[in-house]
Amino acid sequence: KKLNQAVGMGVAVTFVMLVATAATWPIYHYILAPDYTYLQKYGIRDHRGGGRSSARETISRVVGGALAKLALKQLGISVTAYSSQVGGIKLEKSYQKYNLDLIETNDVRCPDTDKAEEMATLIKQVKADGDTIGGVISCVIKGCPVGLGQPAFGKLHAALGSAMLSINAVKGFEYGMGFSGMNLRGSQQNDIFIPDGKGGITTQTNRSGGIQGGISNGQDIYFRVAFKPVATILMEQPTVTEDGEATTLKARGRHDACVLPRAVPVVEAMAAMTILDYYLLNQAHK
Repeated sequence: KKLNQAVGMGVAVTFVMLVATAATWPIYHYILAPDYTYLQKYGIRDHRGGGRSSARETISRVVGGALAKLALKQLGISVTAYSSQVGGIKLEKSYQKYNLDLIETNDVRCPDTDKAEEMATLIKQVKADGDTIGGVISCVIKGCPVGLGQPAFGKLHAALGSAMLSINAVKGFEYGMGFSGMNLRGSQQNDIFIPDGKGGITTQTNRSGGIQGGISNGQDIYFRVAFKPVATILMEQPTVTEDGEATTLKARGRHDACVLPRAVPVVEAMAAMTILDYYLLNQAHK
């Protein structure tokens, strides 16, 4: 809606998602992962698959992110995410060593086709057991200009971290070398500044992940997002009823054994909207 010849008309864009096959959600009188905190805070909960804690709410993020990516494309900025780890199976190389065009060639959305097959096999095994498994999604933002972000309370990496941690099932965020850099000394960690040969300045390395002092430095921004194994499993586990009585729960319905493949577009969407927000903020301050 509100598009004319595929061009926005400056007013709100609306969308409707049609579900081809609607599931009949069972009424759970048991306490699942977020139900306790929702019930304690609001006095009510949505028993139909988790309500706001369900990944169904991410469809609006993906739509917003798609529009943000169109705007970023005009600025020469790209956002690309992929599954880099499922359980103990992970990619060992930097994103620069992979052909990111291969991400959409497999169901797992992994640029290493051999690892993708291993990941897919593991997910199938976990699903057959009625269990779930987590992993890591990596993301790289290319073409980001220098100057996005603020030194203190508007740090760009803090905004990206907040955006990623708002996604359901996310448990961790790291950018640049992240936690692995804690094993290094400053002399090993520092990115050395050098002339870029074009009258400007660049760095020999990009261990900082494209952000220094909370502000983008023009290098690639790269980060990783850790997703937990989702709480709803198709096997018996102990829990309690809403009245606090001990019982056993075996969930029913449609549930993913691993959310990573579906979460890749969500990570891209949240990153795109964050970068576009900070680009516009930076333009307003000029």
